[in-house]
Amino acid sequence: MSLSPYVFDASAENFNRLVLENSHKGPVLVHFWTPKAGPCFILMPRLVKLAAEYGGKFLLVMLNADELPELARRFNVNSVPTVKFFWRGEVAHTIHGADPDSSFREVLDRFIAGDANRAHALGVAAWQSGKVEQARMLLANAAMAEPDNLTIPRDLAKLLWAEGEGEQALKLLDSLPSEARSDALIAPLHAHLNLAEAARLAPPLAELDARITANPDDLDARYQRAAVLLATDDFAGAMEELIAIARTDRGFRHDIGRTSLLALFDLLGSAHPLTRQYRQALSESLH
Repeated sequence: MSLSPYVFDASAENFNRLVLENSHKGPVLVHFWTPKAGPCFILMPRLVKLAAEYGGKFLLVMLNADELPELARRFNVNSVPTVKFFWRGEVAHTIHGADPDSSFREVLDRFIAGDANRAHALGVAAWQSGKVEQARMLLANAAMAEPDNLTIPRDLAKLLWAEGEGEQALKLLDSLPSEARSDALIAPLHAHLNLAEAARLAPPLAELDARITANPDDLDARYQRAAVLLATDDFAGAMEELIAIARTDRGFRHDIGRTSLLALFDLLGSAHPLTRQYRQALSESLH
């Protein structure tokens, strides 16, 4: 059955390899059917369509129970259609009959999310053991499989930055939806990376000072100056520039003055004198 690259016919010879071995890589659905049962022919094209929709995140295997009665008995299939979800070599779920597509999606998404979590954990472990390329691949795959889990792009951005790819790390975070960039998991890292990359690309401090003297509302120059000062651990000087940006234009680069200050408050801790001083100043400027 060459209905799609993700759909296969079971045989006595290929079942262990096709189903049991592959189920250690991801979910495998086995559709037990017979040519005598009309509901099987209703469900079959719907499953094939789901396999195409999921694009390889699971394999679909068609097993003719009339031709392979031993396998049907082995897995306690007494009626058709029956779909069994194999996961890590075992039957993890069974659906009897031609249930709606939503039932299959619900179960599939649960398994696929678990697979993404495993890939995320393996990616972090690979990075910690120095296997950078393997870590990048695992984290990128996990991010695509579970786009709502913001810990995955956060960790991938950290990896890219640590490997000297700050521009790519920022592009990754910039590509996230605005609500994700504002999330507490992402916002501080996004602000830190922006500042570090700005410091790397900034002109000499004397040139920035001259630009600000000529035009105190040159917010690009002020932001670059904040980044350069922060790179030399001059937190007070950096915060002074950032508070000036927040007071002047909340819309500048998506309120980067305020978000950068919040990231620095988080870094220094709530008890630090600079945090208390500039948190009060920020509150006053916003009200």
